[in-house]
Amino acid sequence: MFDNLANLGYGLVIFAIIIGVGSIVLYNFGGATADCGISSCGTAGIWNSTTDVCSNGTSANCGNPSGSSYTNLNYLLGNLGQGGLAGWTPAIIAISVGILFLGAFMARGGKRSKGRY
Repeated sequence: MFDNLANLGYGLVIFAIIIGVGSIVLYNFGGATADCGISSCGTAGIWNSTTDVCSNGTSANCGNPSGSSYTNLNYLLGNLGQGGLAGWTPAIIAISVGILFLGAFMARGGKRSKGRY
């Protein structure tokens, strides 16, 4: 049973790594495809990765980036993060551990030990 518990732990660590790396990749792709050439920023607008908004030389926040690729990547990042797959992590852990223990009890097959009763 402890071998299964160790495998469950490895699976959860890999799950966390996938979410973390996926979030970083999607965030950086979104920044690379952000279109900050909107009217409030002018043509000198660039994406500020620290604040996640467009900025230029005179304004630190002149609006959100536009463009279909940025919008789609930002949507995917939201679905991977706390509002999506990562938000289900506690439920996945609880169900996995519960099924693991139920499986261990069912594997005994209702056999009683040969002690004194």
